Amino acid sequence: MRKRTSPTIVERAIIAVPGFENVLRKLDQQVALRNQSKSTLQNYGRRIALFVIHFNDLPENIDDDQINDYLVGLARDPKSPSRSSFKHMVYGLRYYFRLMGMNKRAIALPSLKQDTKLPVILNHDELRELFKAPNLLKQRIALALIYSAGLRGQELINLKIADVDFERKTIHIRQSKYKKDRIVPLADYMVHGLKKYMGAENPHIWLFNGKDISGKYSVRGLSWIMREALKKTSIHKQVNLHSLRHSYATHLLEEGVNIVTLQNLLGHADISTTMVYLHIAQCKTIEAHSPLDTLYHELRQKTQ
Repeated sequence: MRKRTSPTIVERAIIAVPGFENVLRKLDQQVALRNQSKSTLQNYGRRIALFVIHFNDLPENIDDDQINDYLVGLARDPKSPSRSSFKHMVYGLRYYFRLMGMNKRAIALPSLKQDTKLPVILNHDELRELFKAPNLLKQRIALALIYSAGLRGQELINLKIADVDFERKTIHIRQSKYKKDRIVPLADYMVHGLKKYMGAENPHIWLFNGKDISGKYSVRGLSWIMREALKKTSIHKQVNLHSLRHSYATHLLEEGVNIVTLQNLLGHADISTTMVYLHIAQCKTIEAHSPLDTLYHELRQKTQ
């Protein structure tokens, strides 16, 4: 007999607030028209659901002063030191008001400054320590694969067995963020590790199976693996699952990969997003010089 699960926050909002189900339908249509990901729909839907449950009404029926008081409470929430709850609620409400044709109310919401903090990365010794920490082979392989291919958590759980080409040593990442496909190299070490893992676990369809109804692993589960692994290490940096992707990008730059190639490997739509890693990477500097010197230096080497 299947265990009965409690309703989600979105399901509770549908029951509690008349009209919210119609909002979700419009939101779904807008996300589809803009060719945005399902995670966008889920994120905005959950935020708006939290709001309507709090007020027991739809956002357009709540005045600006009440909304500001609510947002101030989120901004001061000690459980969210990064103010993530506040920021995501502002994003969700802004999207909602624009969806409903209320641009003035969307503009009236607090402006959000861009986070200027540089990503925190792990060095080589820390990565080796981290990858040894989990007891289960599946968990060690999952963390190592994220770093080795610069994957987002969502990209890892969406990988199918067929997306890994052991002969050509490539990984095909399909319809990720911005609805783009890309091909990334499969590391030699990962070829051996993945084959060992697949022989032991015998995954079906998805490279990493989980308890989700779709059969896939969950991003929440991956984040838990990362947190538990960190507890077993001597690492004191404030890092998370996405720090593995940041480390991948930084280390490739330090190893000589050019910024345009890195942009393609990461699947960034705008190169300015990739360029943040130039501020972290410890690349060798070359003194200013004339290329004429290099031209004749190479000639002398050939004639010697």
